Amino acid sequence: MASHDLDALDRRILYTLQREARHTSSSDIAASLDVSASTVRNRLQRLESEEVIRGYHAAVDYETAGYQLFTLIVCTAPIPRREELAAAAADVPGVVEVKEVMTGEGNVLVQAVGADGDDLSRIGEDLDELGLRVSDEDLIRNTHRRPFSRFDRAGEE
Repeated sequence: MASHDLDALDRRILYTLQREARHTSSSDIAASLDVSASTVRNRLQRLESEEVIRGYHAAVDYETAGYQLFTLIVCTAPIPRREELAAAAADVPGVVEVKEVMTGEGNVLVQAVGADGDDLSRIGEDLDELGLRVSDEDLIRNTHRRPFSRFDRAGEE
């Protein structure tokens, strides 16, 4: 993974987007940071092309949407196959996010949504068939997300 040198403006743009990307235009960001909207658009284009920004995602409340079984499934993959198996797990119907963790045990974290217990069982079986060993399953009640604080203090470093 390449490291990018972000300046204070890049970090402030990222902070602003992490706070509320949906209702924030490049003009809004520009006004709050005292730069031109075209400067912000150019920075966003560069951050996206360099994959510093990898996408914009909706934060879904699955319970409100009618799916009470939002689950974290802790899996273990053999280290040489971790990336391959994590990518394959993302294709399992019902899986909404997969994270690779840099440890031996519990090194693939799968977030999945199921309509019922049978659905979650099927997801677990599908993960097992891929070659992931399921070691724990926990229902997720809430997720709390905040922007990275160092992006807000960009000029203080």
